Amino acid sequence: MKTRQIILAALIAVPISFGALLMERPAEAANAVAATQLDVMQFARGAKTWANNCARCHNMRDPKELRDDQWRAVVSHMRVRGNLTGGEARDVLVFLQGSN
Repeated sequence: MKTRQIILAALIAVPISFGALLMERPAEAANAVAATQLDVMQFARGAKTWANNCARCHNMRDPKELRDDQWRAVVSHMRVRGNLTGGEARDVLVFLQGSN
């Protein structure tokens, strides 16, 4: 019986605490949502750039073939070779690391 009361209290307290946290910091919550949306858009742009540019010269590689740090080096090199802008290279890197 006591265990049920503890579980019930926890189930009530956690959402209340979480709600209070969000109410206390609405600007931070809004910034987190905006950052997530930006990441999603950057990921989508990177996927499109990857498909449109990288496939022109060679077969597409599986993003899981390399680690994040290895993709950073590859993108840095291929930015010059593929004539990508800085923004395009960052978007591709977000896509590759997000797919890894």
